[in-house]
Amino acid sequence: MTLLLTGVTGVAGLATYRAAVVDPAITHVTVLPRRPIPSWAILSPNTSTNTTTIIHNDFLPYPPDLAKQLAQNNECVWALGRSVAGMNETDYTEMTYGYLLNVATALNDAGVGENRGEGEPCKFVSSARSMRIPPGRVRRCGQESRYVLPRFLSRSILSMKARVVRSTYFSPPKEYPEDRKNQRPAWFRAIDIVMTPLLKNLIPSIYTPTEELGKLLSSLRRDDDLRKTCSEGPDGRRVNVTFRTVCAYGHSG
Repeated sequence: MTLLLTGVTGVAGLATYRAAVVDPAITHVTVLPRRPIPSWAILSPNTSTNTTTIIHNDFLPYPPDLAKQLAQNNECVWALGRSVAGMNETDYTEMTYGYLLNVATALNDAGVGENRGEGEPCKFVSSARSMRIPPGRVRRCGQESRYVLPRFLSRSILSMKARVVRSTYFSPPKEYPEDRKNQRPAWFRAIDIVMTPLLKNLIPSIYTPTEELGKLLSSLRRDDDLRKTCSEGPDGRRVNVTFRTVCAYGHSG
């Protein structure tokens, strides 16, 4: 299986990348970052041989040649995101909805899933961190858009099947100290120092282990995987007890 991955320099994206390159079921990973992967990101020795890096500065347009290349992958994990502190509604809508809708449409137009058997659409997994959405109109817009995508794909793009994984609080893993230095500003690092042990030990239901989140995102490739990791929850969602993760999903057929 081949995987398309975005947000690879972020906390969730890098955790997913690390899990994907050591997963024997994933033969190749195509990463789509805005800039080259930085030297501080510690990766396994075989990463470069199993990875294609395509620098892409704007996640709204996709030239036909690029879309065709990306559509050759069997699965996509969209882990692109950022803190919404200080973002206005327009920018947040573009990031959470515009980017997702445009890439899904571009992949569909480029023939994603054409080489798969009937009833085996390309999986599109999007990561959404629920605790980073502030109250007010931005929160409502962001939460609604996260669930519009699965419904849109299930009804309009039959070559794809959507998964939206909403995690709780997570932070850069302590095993990689350079991650925290480069992925978080100073004020956010201070919050992590306090919140990570507090939530992990006292309120584990709202804490997501980052390395396990990466494994989950990289392995949601079959319906069986979803059933094994998630139990049925309210409103058509599935609640993952082990990872404290909520999965909302849509499917074709």
